[in-house]
Formats: sequence, structure tokens, C-alpha cells
Amino acid sequence: YALDNIKTVCDALSIDHITFKPQFDILTRIFRGSLNENFYSKKALARASTICSSCMGIVKFVTLKLALEKNIPFIGYGWSPGQAPIQSSVMKINADFIRSSQKSFYDPLHRIVGDEINKYFLDTADFDRLQNMPLYNVHPLAFLDYNEEAIYHRIAELGWKQPPDTDSNSSNCLLNSYANQTHIDRYGFHPYAFEVAGLVRSGVLSRKEGIEKVEAPQDSATIDQVKSKLGITT
Repeated sequence: YALDNIKTVCDALSIDHITFKPQFDILTRIFRGSLNENFYSKKALARASTICSSCMGIVKFVTLKLALEKNIPFIGYGWSPGQAPIQSSVMKINADFIRSSQKSFYDPLHRIVGDEINKYFLDTADFDRLQNMPLYNVHPLAFLDYNEEAIYHRIAELGWKQPPDTDSNSSNCLLNSYANQTHIDRYGFHPYAFEVAGLVRSGVLSRKEGIEKVEAPQDSATIDQVKSKLGITT
């Protein structure tokens, strides 16, 4: 469903699109490894599951490598106001900060899959380009009016369709239900609680809607499907 939506919307907007697909066996080892280890800081764990953080680490740095390769000056993310405050809605990328950020993702993932992870992260040549190229992260939803129903209505006009098999906090990821459940089982709280609380405080969601989001049960059929694909039997 997600891939169909991407193709449909890109065609409707007449824009270029490149799909990057990491090796599935590498992702499998990373996701399985993310179940049993504390890879990231407590602050990171308060905002996202370990599985999600590992996945997004790869996404962020693959995207950054592509932007540097293609001389693309802006990287846009769809973070909600609960994930990216308005103060960080437009940020010039600093090479020193990126080097430190990359290390926090690279080191734990390298422990799992070794040098195979290198191709997904910046190398010396990439950092040399970054030093000489103005590049910005942009979070449009942080400074635009944020209304989920209005967003769904607008993108539906472009042919986007709501996937029927994702959880209440995702519109494109089957893995999310399993990642959420493992985080809840291990730490006792929903990994989206921080984001949803921010949306409630900003008036984007009512408290009732926020509670419904974090208390909605994870779909057992989707979880079983994901566990089967990852070869997890427990």
C-alpha cells in the first residue's frame, strides 16, 4: 500500500522519485538485534522504539548521502509537531553535529552486521562535500497548520489511500505495530507517548484522542506476519 501511494502521488505531482531498498538480510539482523539490546540513550528510548530508531538511522543517512551526491539543498521530513518543534523546523546541517549523530547510530549497528553497514552511512568523501555544500533539514509540518484529517483529505485528492493494515500511529509501516509492542513489553510505556503528548499540549489533538492513540491495541495478525518474516518464533 505504501509503495502504491508513493507511485500514485509522485505521478500526480509529476516529480522525480528514487527508491532505495537496503538488503533485507541486513535489516533482519538489525531488527532482531534491536529486540534485546539497549542501543540508544534513555532520551532516544523515550521518543521511539529501538527498532524504529535503528530503521530511521539508516533512512536519515542514506537520504543525506543521496542529497550530497545529487546536490540537493533541502531534505524534507514529515515529522509531526510532537516530533519536531517549530524551533527545529528549518536547520542548516552542521558537519560536526552529523559526525556525532552518525556515530550514535553507526556504532551499535556496526556491532550487529559489521562493515556491511558502512555503505548506508557517510564516508570521508561525503563529509568533505558536506563541509562545502549548504544543506538544510526542513520539517514543514512543524510550521504549517497541522490537522491530520485535513492532511488525509488533501493527499487523498492526489490518489493517496489509507492502508488498512497499519497501526494508529503509522500510515506506511507494518513493522511499527511489532516495534511498539516490544517497546511496551520491555519498558512499560508506548514509544509514541512523547509525540502524542506534544500534540495534545499544542492543541492538535484532544486528550481523549491522544489516549486513544496510545492505548489502541497493536494488531496481532500484523505482528505475527512481521515475526514470521523476520524468523522470530518467541
